[in-house]
Parts: sequence; structure tokens; C-alpha cells
Amino acid sequence: MSNDPVVAIVGVTGAVGAEFIATMDKRSFRVGKLKALASARSAGQTVNFRGEQVVIEELTPHSFHGVDIALFSAGGSISKKYAPIAVKSGAVVVDNSSAFRMDPDVPLVIPEINAGRIRDHKGIIANPNCSAITALVPLWPIHRQNCIKRMIISTYQAASGAGAAAMEELRESTRANLEGRPFTPKVIPLPYAFNVFSHNTAIDPDTGYNDEETKVIKETRKIFEDEKIAIGVTCVRVPVLRAHCEAITFECERPISEDEVRAILSKAPGVRIVDDRAKNYFPMPIDASGQDDVLVGRIRKDLSDPTGHSIAMFVSADQLLKGAALNAVQIAELLPQRAMA
Repeated sequence: MSNDPVVAIVGVTGAVGAEFIATMDKRSFRVGKLKALASARSAGQTVNFRGEQVVIEELTPHSFHGVDIALFSAGGSISKKYAPIAVKSGAVVVDNSSAFRMDPDVPLVIPEINAGRIRDHKGIIANPNCSAITALVPLWPIHRQNCIKRMIISTYQAASGAGAAAMEELRESTRANLEGRPFTPKVIPLPYAFNVFSHNTAIDPDTGYNDEETKVIKETRKIFEDEKIAIGVTCVRVPVLRAHCEAITFECERPISEDEVRAILSKAPGVRIVDDRAKNYFPMPIDASGQDDVLVGRIRKDLSDPTGHSIAMFVSADQLLKGAALNAVQIAELLPQRAMA
């Protein structure tokens, strides 16, 4: 009998669910048995996993018997209801929603940054927000060398961040726009084709920040274990199918040069430098899509800071991979060795 783990994917029919399967394949993640879980309307359908058709089961409180690892990507309400049930059944949950990220008892993990926190789990490990992951993977190695005091982030977020339905709505609304037909949005509440708008999450009336921006601020402080780090962020949705971009300016405790940043990032795990000034070629969603690494470029001095403590750069990463499925699978890969540590 195989000693490989029984893995459940909750939300297997969604965009991230599909990437869970593809990522496990790509990384040869050992799986004794896969349980594909989704809502009742998808039950009975099948998903292909390593040449076999796995029948999708309806998610119920009884779905986790015998499951070792449960990868969740079905929204916060589903996670809040079913993740504790999965834990009681003996599974370790890696949750892609925001449900448990700020719970002090739940590790919030980016393996390139704080893999050691995995051993602290009490059954649930949280995957950070995709925008936070995209920024922090390249910022962390810099922070370790020269402490970052302040960062300003502006995001350019693709439809993939809102799921498969939003991606399809972008396709449909663009087609309608080009054909001169009216289109009524169903997923994104604002016109999406050829448009840019503030991230479609609720605005806090007191701060003026939306939920996505607040997540980036709070999660960065938790992951960096630094409540004093100053963070300003503006999150925007752009008409791109897949892969987020971010413009980042950060200020360090000591002066820092472009060459120092390039040297640090050239050795950083999960980072690839794309920074060709001569050809005006820098990180783009079209290049980041389908890639595991965070692409980093436009590395330059912040000319507004005469002290030389600040650098500006531009990054892009696949929200469905490093921003979601890949990060979760990386966590799952570390579970056995962390358990034995």
C-alpha cells in the first residue's frame, strides 16, 4: 500500500483548482489518492489527474475521512465552515482564502520567506494574498540585507485574481465591445473591457482603503514580523487575463544602490530579473503567465529621495501560480519534513 498522502482539492473546478492539479504534476508531488471536491452542481463530473479520470464529489462534512492534506480554494465562507472539519478528520489544511490569514494561531507562509513557520501549524496554514506574495518574494531578500522601513505599492491586477468567471467575463465583454454590442457585467460590477478601475473589493469608509489594500498591509507586517513597517498601497484591476503587476518603491535603513539590489535578487529564490533598458524590455503579464518566478525589472534609484535610501522597481507574477496554487503546493511539499523536524 502506498504511503503517499491522500490529497483533497476543495474547489477543484475553479481556476486555482485546475492549477493545483497542474502544479502537482509539474513538480512530481507524490499523491497516493486524489479527492476532487466541489459544489453539488459539479458532482459526477470528472477531472484528469495523471492520466486517470477522477470523479468530482460533492463537498460535505464527511468528505475528509482519510485525507492527509486538503488544499482549499473555494472562498472564505467555505473555508471557515469546512477547514475545521477537515482538521478534526486528521487533515492538514492549506487554505488559499483570507479566512484565517490574520488568525494569530495560523501561520501565514511564503516558503521563500518563512518556511519555518510551517512547523507551528495547528492544522491550518494560510496562503497569503496574491498581491502580497508578488511583492514580498523579491522584497524579502533585500529586507534581510538592508532593513526596509517603508514601501509604496501600486498593483495592476488581472482578471485571474477574481477567478475563472471573471476571466471569461473579460473575454466576453471585450468581444462585445469590439463588435459594438451591449454587455451587462455579471461578475465584475464595472465595465471591464478596455477599462481600469479600483479593485472590486469593499472600501473602508473610515480609511478609504479597500479590502485588497488592507490585506497587503496587514499580511506584510505579519509575514515580515514587523508591525512598524510603513506601507502604502493602491490596488487596481486592469483588463489583463492572467498575471498581476506591481510598481514598488521601497526605502531602506541604509543607502542602497541599483547594483546592490540586482546582486541580491540575482541569487534570490523564486525571482528572475527581466531588466533590459537598451531594449526597453521589462516584466510583463504575457511573460509572467505560466511561470513560477516573480519577474523583476525597472530597478532604479528613487529620484525623489536624495538620501539614496530608496529604490523603485516593477514586478509581475502569475496570480494563479506563485500567487495561489504554486505557493500552496510548496507549503504542502514541506509538510512531511517539517513534521519530522
